[in-house]
Amino acid sequence: MLIIDSVAALRETVRGWRLKELSVAFVPTMGNLHEGHLHLVREAKRLADRVVVSVFVNPTQFSPGEDFDAYPRTPAADAEKLRGVATDLLFMPSAGELYPAGLGATTFVEVPVLSDELCGRFRPGHFRGVATIVCKLFNLVQPDVALFGEKDYQQLLIIRRMAADLDFPVRIHAVPTVREASGLALSSRNTYLTTEQKEQAALLYRCLCRAAEAIRRGELDFERIERQQIETLQAAGFRPDYFSVRRETDLAPAGPEDSCLVILAAAWLGKARLIDNVRLTRELSR
Repeated sequence: MLIIDSVAALRETVRGWRLKELSVAFVPTMGNLHEGHLHLVREAKRLADRVVVSVFVNPTQFSPGEDFDAYPRTPAADAEKLRGVATDLLFMPSAGELYPAGLGATTFVEVPVLSDELCGRFRPGHFRGVATIVCKLFNLVQPDVALFGEKDYQQLLIIRRMAADLDFPVRIHAVPTVREASGLALSSRNTYLTTEQKEQAALLYRCLCRAAEAIRRGELDFERIERQQIETLQAAGFRPDYFSVRRETDLAPAGPEDSCLVILAAAWLGKARLIDNVRLTRELSR
């Protein structure tokens, strides 16, 4: 596995692959890798001849007061895990390498409307930072396919919209969420949870599943369903940011006429902000 920290070396390596007509898959991460990330890499190996993984804790997607300084960084362990799944290239740049003009003087990419909903309301500027860094990385790696987990469903839609609007010749491949036996979605921020909180955290997924089952049974008062689950989470010690039933395609608030839905939630438990979602298709009455 090649480990590269410079833009020039990355470009040169990818150029060599292209001369050999090899296809390239890309998995962008912020490190502190877990089985969910490795599952993305395994899927990437299936889809392309070469796999690039980036590990970069991107400062522009953290709002003031968020956990940028405390975010878990485990570069040696990350490299070892990626070797174990036969990654071809690990790109580990510094902030100065990707933002040479400094964070205050960089060009930003922003996806309107989608970035303002849900997590965007509670993390101002977050998705602008995400769109910007993914745009830069797409330009550097120039992959045929890029893989993203469905746990970050809003992020997935934003990246798809950005790639389409800016005409990136890259296929965005979504990979289902990897979960622990309890149902808890794997996340780098799960390391913030105590042992007791980790057991408790699985309630978020159960609440999403209960809401989905209620809708499948024919309940159409989505606001009532949302309130019930928020109250359940609050009673268990969570601090919910939102619990919302949305249209799957564009995250607009869902109505009785919508069949393809996604239920999304974000809630704090101790120091960890947990996000998760469940998608469902309901039959419309005729």
